[in-house]
Order: sequence, then structure tokens, then C-alpha cells
Amino acid sequence: MKKTTTSDLALTSHTELASAVDTAWGAVGQSFDQFCLIAGVAALSEMLEDDVNALAGDAHARSADKPGYRWGRTKGRVGFHGGKVALERPRVRSKSTGRELPLPSWQEAAEGGWLEEWAMSLMLMNVATRKFGRAVRLPEAGISAAAGSGLSKSAVSRRFKALTEARLAEWMASDLSQLDLLVIQIDGLHMDENLLMIGAVGVDADGGKHPLGVVEGATENAATVQALLDNLIERGLDPEICRLFIVDGAKALTKAIRRTFGADIPIQRCQVHKARNITDRIDPKLHAAVRRTLRQAWETDDAIKAERLLRNLARRLELEAPGVSKSILEGLDEILTVTRLGLPLELRRSLASTNIIESMNAVIRQVCRNVKRWRDAQMALRWTAAGMIEAAKGFRRLKACKQLPILKAALEKHRNPETGAPVDPMAEAA
Repeated sequence: MKKTTTSDLALTSHTELASAVDTAWGAVGQSFDQFCLIAGVAALSEMLEDDVNALAGDAHARSADKPGYRWGRTKGRVGFHGGKVALERPRVRSKSTGRELPLPSWQEAAEGGWLEEWAMSLMLMNVATRKFGRAVRLPEAGISAAAGSGLSKSAVSRRFKALTEARLAEWMASDLSQLDLLVIQIDGLHMDENLLMIGAVGVDADGGKHPLGVVEGATENAATVQALLDNLIERGLDPEICRLFIVDGAKALTKAIRRTFGADIPIQRCQVHKARNITDRIDPKLHAAVRRTLRQAWETDDAIKAERLLRNLARRLELEAPGVSKSILEGLDEILTVTRLGLPLELRRSLASTNIIESMNAVIRQVCRNVKRWRDAQMALRWTAAGMIEAAKGFRRLKACKQLPILKAALEKHRNPETGAPVDPMAEAA
């Protein structure tokens, strides 16, 4: 049997509510939360009375020009301050059909999605569902947070699930054709041993950053990445336009990107990952010298000289760390892609690593830290998408955004070397 509970405001009339507001204001020093609730409910009651007057005219008055007539009062629940409160509301019936006419204020309050927004906002800030009631209702306020008020952990969880599912579906179907994307970063995030999320972030011609999509998989394989790329293309990403892709070095990412966008598509492997992989495998006494050589290679404007520096470093490490020596030479072309495109140093620093998507992944980990067990992939997708949307709120424009026209010209020249005009960095930057 359903358990029904009502708060003290359920049977309160409009006149009594006005008196309650005055009383609550007198005791505002004791409970400001209670005053806000009563004042808010009183304001809603005032709006409902205005709706009734507009539909049926004044009480006890004949209003032939109105479409409805008053039909008593009923009890209902409305979302307020993260939970629900019971309220007595008036009813109006249509003169022509006899059916009840909706009150705009009540519909807005009941269907506004405020409870879902409260749940999503607080859960993204790592408020546990079992503590949600304490987060939105002060214990000393005297406002009901018992069963039926919508503050139980199961009710909060249902609201969060409903809103994140809607947001995920809307986001994964959004149109990408209007975004002038120059750069796309792709990386994976392990949720547990058997669950991986592959996400993509794009940078447009103005330097704006946009979360593009996410798919689930067991490993970072080519099929999983292909599913993400197919989704992006279905939503309007033109595969004929040359863009710069930035990855962490996984061969599956490179394979899927080249298969989808062409064998000549420029791919930049993350230099930060590369440097970390090298230094983690060599004697600590060699770290300083190796880092110095790598930094010199990353910052030189001449791709041929940079490649020579890396090959010399690999040769020096052949005896002490032969495996590391091979690692330096592996993927050498993709390590220096931004240098070969002729980009200025400041822009290369912004685009030579996966820092943008790594920063977003850090926000996702923060958002998901209260999740103890992933029930299924759909749950992980919802949380990951919510984290990506949350991270987007803190995105800033690319540091070297004023130099992005240089990248755009370099990409056009890369795809069409015969027709592409020479890139003048000084002119483009100006």
C-alpha cells in the first residue's frame, strides 16, 4: 500500500499562508530556511489565484467572458527546494467541455524539472544520495524531509538517472556541422578493469573547446574508437575536411582515425606521454639529460633537426636501455607532426599533448568518485557524459587561439599541397 504523507502546508488556505508568512518573518532569526519555504509557497499560491481569476473571474462573480468556472480545491505536491511540499490548489473547469483547465503556474512548478536539476547539481558536487536531505533542508528549519518529500536516496537517484539519460541522449544526437573544428583529441578513461570510456574533445577556429562524444568499450581497441568516429560523422562531422588529431599513442586510435579520415590525416602523439614513458624506464641519473634533449627537440622549429636530436638520443641509449631506444624511434613521425606543419612554438605547446582531454578526465574522476560499483555500461555512460558536460563549464579558450589561423592554413596546405598557399606565421598571427 502506498504511504501518503503531507506537510503542515498541505491544507493551508491562501489567507492563512499570508498570515504564516508574517509569523515566519517574525521568527526569521530562528529559521531562515523555514521563512524562505513559507514565503515561496505563499508566492506560488498568489500566482495560482491570479491564474484562477484569469480563467474564471473573481470569486462569487458572474464572468460570462471567462472560459471556465471555479471547481473547488484539491491537494497536490509540487517540487520546492530540492524536495516536495504538499499544497492545496484551486481547480477550474471549462464551460464548453467540462474538463479541468490547467493552471499555468502549477504546470510550470510541477513540470519545470527543478527537482532533477537539484539532484544533478548536488550529485555532480559529490553530495551522496543518503545525505541529500541534509544538503537541501536544514534540520532546525522544521520543514518535512520525511517519506513522501522526495528526499530519500532512491528518489534522488531516480531523478538523477532520468535527467542524465535525457542529457546524454540529447548531447549524443546534437549537430556538429556548425562547429568549425580544427583539432580533435581522443583518449580513454578506465572506469574499472572491464569498462573503458573513449571520449573526444574538439577545438574550433576561435579556440573554443567542445566535448564531442563518448562511447563505452572493454578495451581501447579500433572497433570502440570506430564507433565513436562513426557517431561524430553521423552528427555532421565532415570526414573530407583535414583536421589535426591528437592521441596518447595507442595504435588502435591511429588505425581507426586513418581508416576513417584518410591515410594522410595529420596525427600528433602526445609528447608528455612520450617523455614520461621514456624517463620511467631509464636510470634516474639519466633523467635530466634525457629531458633536456627532449625539450630541445620539442621546441626547435626545424623538424629535420628535431628528428636528428631524437635519433641521436636513441643511439646513445642503445647500450643502457635498448628497449627505450626502440620506443623513442617508434612513432617518430607522429611525435613531430605539429613541427612539420610549421606551427609557431606557443601553438605547438598547446597542441602537442592531450592536456585538454586529460583535464576533462580529471573532472570526470572527481564527479564519479562516490560511485562504488558500476552496474552496467549505460550507468557509466550517463555519469561520464554528466562529467564531460560539467567539465565544459570550466573550459577556457586555447591559450594560443590567435595563432589558430596558421594551423588552418597549414591543414589546407597539407591536404592540398599543390594549391595550398605558403603559410606566413607573422602575417597570420597579425
